[in-house]
Amino acid sequence: VAQLRNRMIAMGYLGRTNSAEYDDNMIQAVARFQRDHGLVTDGVAGPGTLGMINLSPETKLSRIVVALERERWMNMPRGKRHVWVNIADYHASIIDGQNTTFKTRCVVGANSSERRSPEFSDMMEHMVVNPTWNVPKSIATKEYLPLLQRNPYAVRQLDIFDVRGQKVNRAAVNWRAYNESYFPFDMKEAPSQGNALGLVKFMFPNRYNIYLHDTPAKSLFGREARAFSHGCIRLADPFDFAYTLLARQTGDPKGFFQQTLASRRETVVDLVQDVPVHITYRTAFTQAKGATQFRGDVYGRDARIWKALSNAGVALRSVQG
Repeated sequence: VAQLRNRMIAMGYLGRTNSAEYDDNMIQAVARFQRDHGLVTDGVAGPGTLGMINLSPETKLSRIVVALERERWMNMPRGKRHVWVNIADYHASIIDGQNTTFKTRCVVGANSSERRSPEFSDMMEHMVVNPTWNVPKSIATKEYLPLLQRNPYAVRQLDIFDVRGQKVNRAAVNWRAYNESYFPFDMKEAPSQGNALGLVKFMFPNRYNIYLHDTPAKSLFGREARAFSHGCIRLADPFDFAYTLLARQTGDPKGFFQQTLASRRETVVDLVQDVPVHITYRTAFTQAKGATQFRGDVYGRDARIWKALSNAGVALRSVQG
């Protein structure tokens, strides 16, 4: 407790005190630190919190340098109104001018070679209310085909169609005759509350086939680290996200959205003005007020960039010697 107290004092989260008790002041200090590092603000110094507290000055400075390098890569107008997703922070925001109009937790791609969320910018053109999920071929063959090979009635929520667009009789298909290289079927999940995309998705057509969407798996938003998806960005509050976007084009965004939702029909809602979307990766960033924020390097991308910068001659002189 004394070591933690001294660290909290040195980092500016706790005033001068000689207390060796884990008292309310300590709990509040740890909670403030957790808030600045994207952790659950419970005031408990668990493994995740202690790991962030024990980040070395060298590591923090290197993440700041990498963040500055990433900013140089984005030397372009972001858009007066834009959507900003920080993969490492597990949050998505709508920015108007210099103000964050809306912010929500998100789930990002899992840390595996085929599921990490990419970094890119594009233009959001529309949203789809009550969306159909067109299962990507990679998911269909790698995850669902093995299930069908064991039981043709697996994944009953999905409809399966042949190349002519005809719905197939699952029991009449020899699923063992197909593999990842040859799978002449399309899988779709009809609009519903349990649809993998939830009840709304936000589209900015791109070569990665990445978009923002709702999800029925709400429990994951309570996790501290939220890297679980196949690459798309799942939003904790997709309806409020939609209301904020629609407020620019209708006097009753909630009423309009809810009426569209109540139809239970798949409906494309165009945005009157396209909105730039930036999917980024920042383990260090600043805010208008408060301390510099730090996050974990969930995909190890910062480490690779820092290694390249170091090899090019970048050095942290202030912490050497």
